[in-house]
Amino acid sequence: MNYAAPLVAGVLLRRYKRFLADVRLADGREVVAHCPNTGSMRAVNVPGCRVWLSPSDDPRRKLAWTWELIELPRPEGGVDLASVHTGRANRIVEEALVAGTVEALAGAGTLKREARVEGARLDFRLDGDAGATTYVEVKQVTLREDDGHGYFPDAVSERGRKHLETLAALAAEGHRAVLLFCVAHEGIRSVAPAGHLDPAYAEALRRVAGEGVEVLARACRFMREDGRPVAVSLGEALPVELERRYR
Repeated sequence: MNYAAPLVAGVLLRRYKRFLADVRLADGREVVAHCPNTGSMRAVNVPGCRVWLSPSDDPRRKLAWTWELIELPRPEGGVDLASVHTGRANRIVEEALVAGTVEALAGAGTLKREARVEGARLDFRLDGDAGATTYVEVKQVTLREDDGHGYFPDAVSERGRKHLETLAALAAEGHRAVLLFCVAHEGIRSVAPAGHLDPAYAEALRRVAGEGVEVLARACRFMREDGRPVAVSLGEALPVELERRYR
């Protein structure tokens, strides 16, 4: 996925009212950016870090800026990019599914977005030539705890747990049901359920994985030109460690 316009760097001052962030640009201006993330943003809402904003000149928009990325310091030095824009995850995954680069799902069939099933809506449905149907739910992962590992969710997620139950029901009906973690943080090299934040979700994830739901994780690969992020794509597979627990 290419960013439509060159991203602009700034420093995060604060995020507030869930959807707003104050950012100081390199020229000293302080702007209000849309924060396209309704979650807790645990570990990626770090004032003082460099962030990247996408600009818009659409007169219908209330805010001309959207917060896309944040640079997070590594303990050993350097920084990792992480995406805070949860809406980008589906587009990144969709491009990979269409290109056939998610090996576990390559050849699964024609892609349809926003698949309606009983009592819920999942991100994608793949319809195969032989009548086989694959349902895919995408979750963006950005929580890297101080043990160096990635976790999901970053807060209690009743909606996420309901998606697990929906996937398990589809698997029981004979469909292929897949939970795909889109890991949008360069410093995360594995994913585990965040039982320390949402024990019910962690328990449900381990259970449905034993009931036929496939759990996959793929890293995001960020491309830069002259230090500026210009694109992001779905990269290599990462391990999902269902039994790992944080502390």
